[in-house]
Order: sequence, then C-alpha cells, then structure tokens
Amino acid sequence: MAQVSFQVLDGLERGVVFAELETPVSIGREDDNDIRLNDERVSRFHAKIQDDDGHVILTDLQSTNGTRVNGHPVQVHVLQVGDQIQIGRCILVYGSREELARKVAEDEKRSGRLKVSGTVVSPLEDLLEEPLFAEMPGELFPNGVPSPPSGLSPLQTAQVSDLLAYVHSNLTNVLLVAESCVQENQEGADLRLPREAWLRVQQLQMHLAETLKKVNDPAS
Repeated sequence: MAQVSFQVLDGLERGVVFAELETPVSIGREDDNDIRLNDERVSRFHAKIQDDDGHVILTDLQSTNGTRVNGHPVQVHVLQVGDQIQIGRCILVYGSREELARKVAEDEKRSGRLKVSGTVVSPLEDLLEEPLFAEMPGELFPNGVPSPPSGLSPLQTAQVSDLLAYVHSNLTNVLLVAESCVQENQEGADLRLPREAWLRVQQLQMHLAETLKKVNDPAS
C-alpha cells in the first residue's frame, strides 16, 4: 500500500485536502467513497487509485462522463505529481503540498540550468508556444515519454515492439509524403498533407483507440 494526497482545485469541495490516504482509494458521489465529490456529473463510483510497485495508477470505473488527466480523457493512467484530474466539474491535483513544492522547485532548477547553459529551445518547442497549440489541452505526460513496461515475457516484448513499430512506420510514411509535397511546392512553408495521408493518420488514431480499449478492457 502507498499513501496518496489530493487537493480539490474546483467544485463544491474546492479547497479541501485529502491527505495521506491509504491505497486503494475510491472516488465518487456515494458516501462510501474515500474521496466523495458532490456533483451530479460524478458517477456513484467513478474512479479508483491504486498502487502497483510504487506507481500510482488511476482507473476510470466505466463512469458516465469519463475522467480526464491534464485535459485528456483516460481510462487508465500512471499519475505524476502535479497531474490535474477532472471528474465531473471537479478538478483535483495529485500530490501533497510538500510534493508539489518539490516539483515546482525541481522545474525551476531545471529551467534555470537550461538558461545558464545557453541551451537553445528547439523549433518544436517554439512551435508548441503558438496560439494553435496553446488552445489545446495540457500535456498528458508533462514529465516526458512514459517508461516502457518491464518484466515482460519474450512474447509480450515482441507484441509491444510490433505495436510501436506499427505506429512509427505509419507516421513515418505520412511524414515522407508531406515532405515530398513541400519539396514539389516551394512557395509556402506550411506542411500540407494530401487527403489520403490525412485519412491514414485518422485511421491510425482509430486503430490506437481500439487497441487502448482492448488493453484497458480485454473482455470487450
């Protein structure tokens, strides 16, 4: 078991701190939940928090209105300190005041190192500051790329490798088509996709959604 803390940022319970709760923790509208949220958009038993080998996992319990982390809908998600969880009209932040203070200090220190070392921000990071991206939900993985699973069997390793290779190869093909279009039309700097390539990206997104559903709910 692990101890977890949450602070309510918005909703009727705004300002309430749920400190050092022993996992597993249930979240919902019913009185029997460890974290009770008084909101008709919250399901009776909406989500659960559990510990798995030191990792804190949030699972949506097939709620009516779903669960979002940093603005993104999730079924299962490994929480990081500072993640904002939206359940109904309630917003909770994961982490105690001490944990959040440490994260802020670490972020400031890391940002300071970048400035002192003179590291140049990459064009991609510049692009993400543009208004188009600024209006999108926050980062689902603010701490970077999630760690790959460990302790897999040879078959599981091959299956995960094949799945990632499938996504990578499809995106590579689409980007090659887009770059080819730019080379043929040098007038504009915008990267434009032919309709067929855009449909392939949408199809890839659909396949990923179907795969995530199978992983999160094998019986479906």
